[in-house]
Amino acid sequence: MSARKIIIDTDPGQDDAVAILLALASPEEIDLLGITAVAGNVPLELTQKNARKVCELAGFPETPVHAGCDRPLGRPLVTAEHVHGKTGLDGPQLPDPVMPLQSRHGVDFIIDTLRAEAPGSVTLCPLGPLTNIATAFKKAPDIVERVQEIVLMGGAYFEVGNITPTAEFNIYVDPQAADIVFRSGVPIVVMPLDVTHKALVTSARNDAFRALATPVGIAVAEMTDFFERFDREKYASPGAPLHDPCVTAYLIRPELFSGREVNVEIETGSELTMGMTVADWWGVTGKPANALFIGDLDADGFFALLTERLARL
Repeated sequence: MSARKIIIDTDPGQDDAVAILLALASPEEIDLLGITAVAGNVPLELTQKNARKVCELAGFPETPVHAGCDRPLGRPLVTAEHVHGKTGLDGPQLPDPVMPLQSRHGVDFIIDTLRAEAPGSVTLCPLGPLTNIATAFKKAPDIVERVQEIVLMGGAYFEVGNITPTAEFNIYVDPQAADIVFRSGVPIVVMPLDVTHKALVTSARNDAFRALATPVGIAVAEMTDFFERFDREKYASPGAPLHDPCVTAYLIRPELFSGREVNVEIETGSELTMGMTVADWWGVTGKPANALFIGDLDADGFFALLTERLARL
């Protein structure tokens, strides 16, 4: 089977960085056509820089990185330096990137790529707010039916919210964009907090990253050392959840994950529940399913895959 063509849309973020590294380390399964940066965890100026830092860390400076939208569609930007640090990649000391930022806007790269590739051959992998994806769909409606699938990290149901009582960060930052994407008709796989909170970097798992004794392994260990302080304090968990690598791991080993086809709608009208992913888990609305909502994973298998692939870089 040929490698799956993907575009990663991201706002790095330590866990975004690990997701990118996993993709770059898996050429048999993943053909990374390019990366588009979006404002989210930190502003766009930092997310595009961080994406290039990660590509250079992995030894893939030829990966095209494009800057996309610098703000949500209809709301002020909310960022998460309290989680990821002032750079978004606090932890390791990574040098400023030498590789260039591509001149084409990230939204135009998404549109042009979907038009150039065969219909149904490109998967979009958003790891942050959905602003770039929704903007591309609004600007070029013809590309919607050309998307093979969207596999995204975002939302929550049983785990409720992590930025408000009801909303997960990525969806909350741009709920209007999320609403456009979930109404698009494109097949969607959702990695919500319900599953990502089971992908915990315990001390033993982080020791395995550090024991790789490579620049990548050490950097990942330092990222999660920094990242986990927030989650340990907030959730009293034994480590940090690696949210975004669930997306790339699903593309490589979907059998590690399980979920349910449900209808998902995005709350855009209420400030109290703004950005909530309303997942009809029990099918009470009678509305057709529009997403595979993942709820569980084989955590040991996930970390075995991640460690084995990071060792390649």
